[in-house]
Amino acid sequence: MNQLDQLKQFTTVVADSGDFKQLAQYAPRDATTNPSLILKAVQKPDYAPLLKETVEAHRGKPLEAIVDEVLVRFGLEILKIVPGRVSTEVDARLSFDTAASVAKAHRLIAMYEESGVARERILIKLASTWEGIQAARILQHEGIRCNMTLLFAFCQAVACGEASAQLISPFVGRIYDWHKKNAGAKWIEADNAGANDPGVKSVAQIFTYYKKFGIETEVMGASFRNVGQIQALAGCDLLTISPELLGELQASEAPLPRMLDAEVAKLVPIHAVTYNEASFRFALNDDAMATEKLAEGIRAFAVDAGKLDKMIEALGGGK
Repeated sequence: MNQLDQLKQFTTVVADSGDFKQLAQYAPRDATTNPSLILKAVQKPDYAPLLKETVEAHRGKPLEAIVDEVLVRFGLEILKIVPGRVSTEVDARLSFDTAASVAKAHRLIAMYEESGVARERILIKLASTWEGIQAARILQHEGIRCNMTLLFAFCQAVACGEASAQLISPFVGRIYDWHKKNAGAKWIEADNAGANDPGVKSVAQIFTYYKKFGIETEVMGASFRNVGQIQALAGCDLLTISPELLGELQASEAPLPRMLDAEVAKLVPIHAVTYNEASFRFALNDDAMATEKLAEGIRAFAVDAGKLDKMIEALGGGK
């Protein structure tokens, strides 16, 4: 078997792309999107007609409503290809507003349900800010499943678990990027690869903690820079992988052993921790990498959301 098929034996493979025409060849169970991936997709000739058609069909609606229509349209197309779930992201500009995030999630779920898609097939993506995590707590209680994104710190993972979020997406590659940049000339790639990769270590720590204490929140490693990071996390609940790296895995027939095991994790001698708002904010503030990458990620997604707004306005939407 190729490495992609081997990986699927013990990890659910998720496609990280808005380019739904690429997905079928890799047969992922789920797919994730974000503002940057949707923006990237609609700039391709294959998807320009879809954007134009969606804008024209909803001309006269407010800009925010048309953006939601575009996001859901991509989600609906993806769900024709994957048998499982699609993640649709709440606007990053709402990352510090619990009430607005909940309202946006309600709107997106309603749109999917109006299109005949059950809410069980939708994951609402929220930034792992304190406010985003509290939004997830509310939504999960209502039966709306959440995927917590922009997750870089252990305290974020613990708080998401306490909020009973359906799934978390720790960002392996961005953690790796920060540590590599911070080390500068002292960075030795070989010493920081595989299980020693700082991004891999972060996910492994969270996976171990969740399994040790019976936390049902799913762990989905995300934001990979190379197949070595994916291989080092084989056995994680889910991994969301770009089409490029899915292709690399599919092209290799080298052995791919399980690296993470829930039963082994249960035997690790660690202590449970908990966070209230004050201790969460202090722990996040105390982690320079997580603080910087969370802020940077929110800014970048907000910029791309603004670019998508402008593309829709250029097509005559939101007037």
